[in-house]
Amino acid sequence: MSVRTRVAPSPTGDPHVGTAYVALFNRVFARSQGGQFILRVEDTDRQRSSSASEAAIMDALRWVGLDWDEGPDIGGTFGPYRQSERLGIYRDHADELVASGGAFYCFCSKERLDELRRRQQANRETPRYDGHCRNLDPGESRDRVLAGETHVVRLDVPASGTCGFSDGIRGAIEIPWQQVDMQILVKSDGFPTYHLAAVVDDHLMAITHILRGEEWLSSMPKHRLIYDRFGWSVPAHYHLPLLRNADGSKVSKRRNPTGLNYYRRIGYLPEALRNYLALMGWSMPDEREIFDTEEMTAAFDIDRLTTGGPVFDLAKLDWLNGQCIRSLSPDEFMDRVADWAINRENLAAVAPLVQQRTERLVDLLPQVDYLLGDRPVLDASDFTALRLDADDCVRVLDHVGRRLDEQDEWDRDALQGAIRSLADAVGLPMRDFLAPLFVAVTGRKVALPLFDSMAYLGRDMVRARLHSALSALGGVSKKAAKHLERAYADLEVDQA
Repeated sequence: MSVRTRVAPSPTGDPHVGTAYVALFNRVFARSQGGQFILRVEDTDRQRSSSASEAAIMDALRWVGLDWDEGPDIGGTFGPYRQSERLGIYRDHADELVASGGAFYCFCSKERLDELRRRQQANRETPRYDGHCRNLDPGESRDRVLAGETHVVRLDVPASGTCGFSDGIRGAIEIPWQQVDMQILVKSDGFPTYHLAAVVDDHLMAITHILRGEEWLSSMPKHRLIYDRFGWSVPAHYHLPLLRNADGSKVSKRRNPTGLNYYRRIGYLPEALRNYLALMGWSMPDEREIFDTEEMTAAFDIDRLTTGGPVFDLAKLDWLNGQCIRSLSPDEFMDRVADWAINRENLAAVAPLVQQRTERLVDLLPQVDYLLGDRPVLDASDFTALRLDADDCVRVLDHVGRRLDEQDEWDRDALQGAIRSLADAVGLPMRDFLAPLFVAVTGRKVALPLFDSMAYLGRDMVRARLHSALSALGGVSKKAAKHLERAYADLEVDQA
């Protein structure tokens, strides 16, 4: 049996370092066994999925050195590899589940489900579907579907007993069925949810081993039930430990840079990042910390995967990156520097901003140093000369970060419109509102136009600079973060 693994990102945002982490182990394991590694795009979220996000994810994975054997861009014998192109397959399988009694049509309105959730929460019960439509007459259900009544398809879950399954890292696990919700498998728009589409695709694409994050452990009973209802064998599952901050919390964009493009733009070498991610869930037999992916593949033993929550330590990554940089020859180092920033593609984006402001070529670097490199480290004194006090600066930077997380288009005009609408909602003059943002992004009092700078830097770099600016202002406690989140939610911000 040929080993086949996959990574299945959802193109709903920026390329995430966690995607590279999971892709690395799937690729290394498949290659260590002479098998195939597949890229599958899970783009069934119609509101959030985009072709731009898909392209960015594939570009970032290729940059970090994680190519694939089959995928939407190169094809393969098990395609198509975009879930949005496989809707007929999911409909057929959903119909088969309903016909066999493994799933049922649910006609409950949003209002009924909201009221159900409120009652359960008031009674301190775990919110879950109550099976209201589970025992409807099958003929009546079919007639209502044929009449065009809005409905979803739900998984029929046993009312009692436990689901037992094996995880390749943790061993035997049992979860009571009472803890498992009757999951929606097909939404009212006809698109499948992850749970149905992933199981169907993994079976039809002959995936033999699934290495994914441990956040999916709680979904295993649903997936196991779907496999069993179709009479399919279950691939071997390995749930990798989540990347964590030093305090044990899950790595998130609010605490650490999580976008792959941040690490690319800041100047980490792809081989250093691969080396570091490998250390997050595995170790070489001889325990050495510096190795390349080929050495990892040759020595890979899946039984050496660990369950401990790996701490994503940027200082350790810096050290590894430094070791990789110093191992390069001078010619290789110069090539890496040129590929990183001093190339025509990057300069083409900067040239229009600086050409009209330059008298001598020597004037160029002082104007763009915060774009090509990092900006100066900030402290609270950098914000004292502004019209806003420290609390207002924190509020502006926090709200800007939240607004930019919702921003799809990332160009000068779109960013300017988004920030202007936020300033209007907050009730501050644009000039005062922009002042702490200008300091956070550029680290100086005079710089190139702010929105051009933000467009050039990209979402990940801007997000990281906002985070470090908030730290310079004393940081944001959990209590303060909840207050700021509520305050932002109360704003009426134009999302156009």
